[in-house]
Amino acid sequence: MKELFLIYKNEIIYTTIIVVSLLIIQFTMKKAAHRVGKQSEIHISRTRLMLKYINILVSLIAVFALAFAWGIGYKDLSLIFSSVFAVIGVALFAIWSILSNVTSGIILFFSFPYKIGDKIRIHDKDAPIIGVIDDIKAFHLHIINDEGELVTYPNNLILQKAVSLIKKDVYLDEGKDSL
Repeated sequence: MKELFLIYKNEIIYTTIIVVSLLIIQFTMKKAAHRVGKQSEIHISRTRLMLKYINILVSLIAVFALAFAWGIGYKDLSLIFSSVFAVIGVALFAIWSILSNVTSGIILFFSFPYKIGDKIRIHDKDAPIIGVIDDIKAFHLHIINDEGELVTYPNNLILQKAVSLIKKDVYLDEGKDSL
């Protein structure tokens, strides 16, 4: 065991530094997401979604950094990641709308002026929607219309349409069960 540590001493030290640094960065980013969520009164489920995105980002950075620390060369690493990104790129091109909705979900987390419980009107000329925001997911909004139906509306479209606030915090006024 001692010989193993002596052989890989630098790699183990670099790994320790990388792991500690990334844990500090992850902790800081999660605290910032919680602070933004609290200050903006964002529902906890949306904050948890941002925490998942932070975990994915930190994991990808960890893979890159640890690969360099353990001596995988730039050429080898670039070959592996260019191949992986080529396959991912083709797959994402095939499902670009999903990527668009996830990106819109991130934008909505930070800048959407309406909250869960607000009654809104989406000014869509083909099918206008009036209802209460029940939940904001990664891909779409859940809206309960006046007839009590659940309407899912894609996040990328909510950023493209005009939205009016009819009444703030309907759930607080009437109770969620009354819808």
